[in-house]
Amino acid sequence: MNSSYSTSLSLPSPYRLVPPAERKAISDVRRTFCLFVTFDLLFISLLWIIELNISNTIGDNLEKEVVHYNFRSSFFDIFLLAAFRFLCLQVGYAVFRLKHWLFVAVTTLVTTVFLVLKVILSNLLSQNAFGYVLPITSFVVAWLETWFLDFKVLTQETKDERAYLAAVNAACERAPMMYPRAVSDGQFYSPPESFVDSEEDLDEEGLGHSAVTAQEKEYVRQGREAMSLLEQILAQEDNWKFEKNNDMGDSVYTLEIPFHGKTFILKALMQCPAELVYQEVILQPEKMVQWNRTVSVCQILQRVDDNTLVSYDVSAGAAGGVVSARDFVNVRRVERKRDCYLSAGMATDHDAKPPCNRYVRGENGPGGFVVLKSSCNPSVSTFIWVLNTDLKGHLPRLLIHQSLAATMFEFMSHLRKHIADLRSHHSQHHHHHHHT
Repeated sequence: MNSSYSTSLSLPSPYRLVPPAERKAISDVRRTFCLFVTFDLLFISLLWIIELNISNTIGDNLEKEVVHYNFRSSFFDIFLLAAFRFLCLQVGYAVFRLKHWLFVAVTTLVTTVFLVLKVILSNLLSQNAFGYVLPITSFVVAWLETWFLDFKVLTQETKDERAYLAAVNAACERAPMMYPRAVSDGQFYSPPESFVDSEEDLDEEGLGHSAVTAQEKEYVRQGREAMSLLEQILAQEDNWKFEKNNDMGDSVYTLEIPFHGKTFILKALMQCPAELVYQEVILQPEKMVQWNRTVSVCQILQRVDDNTLVSYDVSAGAAGGVVSARDFVNVRRVERKRDCYLSAGMATDHDAKPPCNRYVRGENGPGGFVVLKSSCNPSVSTFIWVLNTDLKGHLPRLLIHQSLAATMFEFMSHLRKHIADLRSHHSQHHHHHHHT
C-alpha cells in the first residue's frame, strides 16, 4: 500500500492534512501563557493582601508599607515587581505578539536580582511567614514564565508555522495530484468492475448515474474529499498510535488529524477473499443491519452517481447503554484501485432526513472501509476501518474513546460470524446441487 501512496509522503507527516485555513490571531499556547502571567499578578496581590491583614487593619499596614515605605521591612515592592512583570509580558506577548524571549528574560532577570538582594538585605524573615512565602513564590512563578515561553510557546508556534507553510506549499503543488480525475464535469471515473457482478445491489435506474444538479455535484465533491483524506490517513500508517488489540489479533490505532481530532483505525486480518468482504460491507450497506448489531438502521437516501451515494444510518447504543443511539447522514464514495477496494465517507446533509428529536445527530469526519487483497494469498485479506466521529451530546471524551474501540471489535466479531455463515450456506447449497 505504501508504495502506491508514496507520492503523498513529501511533507512531515502529522501535518500533511492541514489545509491552508485562516489561523488564529493568538495561538492557544500563547493564550495560556498570557493567562498564567495574569495569574502571577493576582496570586502575588492576594498573598500581599493576606499579609497586610495579619496583624493590624489593612489601612494601618498599607500606610506603614506604602506611605512609609522601607526596603528592609515592606512587602509593597514585591507586589510592584509582579505588576512590572505583568505589564511587560502582556505588552510584549499579547499586544505586540513578539516571537522572542527578550521580554521574559528581562522580567525574570530583574525579579531574580531584586529578590536575592531583598532577602539578603532586609529583615523580612523575622516578621512573619510571608517573609518566606512572598519572595519564594515570586521567584518560582517568574522562572515558570521563562520556561513556559521558551519551551512551550515558542517551540509550538515555530512548529505550527512550519506546518502551515508546508501545507500551503503542498496545497499549491498537490492540487492537481489530489483530484486527477476532476477534469471536466462530464467525465467520471468508470465504476469499479465488481459493481456489475452484484445484480441484486443495483436496481435498474441505478445503472449509469451521473451527477447533474448542483447538489449532486456537491455530494460528489464531498465524496472525493473524503476519499483523498482517507488515502492520506492510510499513507500515514507509520504515525498510527497503537491503542489495544483483541484475541483475534485485530488492533485499534489512533491518529490525530487536523480539524477532525482523534481518528480510530481498526486493522484486521480476514480469512476470506477481499471480494467477499467488499460485497458484504461496501457494496450492500443496507443489508448490514441483518448481521451487524452495532447498527440498527441503514438506508440509502440517494444514489448520486456510479461511485457516490448518500446514506442514513442509526447506530445502536454503546457502552452498555451509556451512549444512546445516534443517527448520521453520510455521503459515501466507492472506488477500486489495483489491489484494494475503498469506501470513504463523511457527514453531509440531505433534505430527506433533517435532524429529528428522536436521535442525537452525530457527525462523522472523514473515514471509511478499506479491503486489501493479499499479494501472495488470495484467500486472505486485510480489512481496515477508519472511524472519526463526533457523537455530539454531552459525553466525556474518555468514555467515548473507550466505547469506540469496543464497538469496533464488536463489529469485527459480527462480520466474521456473518462471513462464516455465508460460507457454510454456500457449501450446503453446493452439496444440495450435487445430490440432485
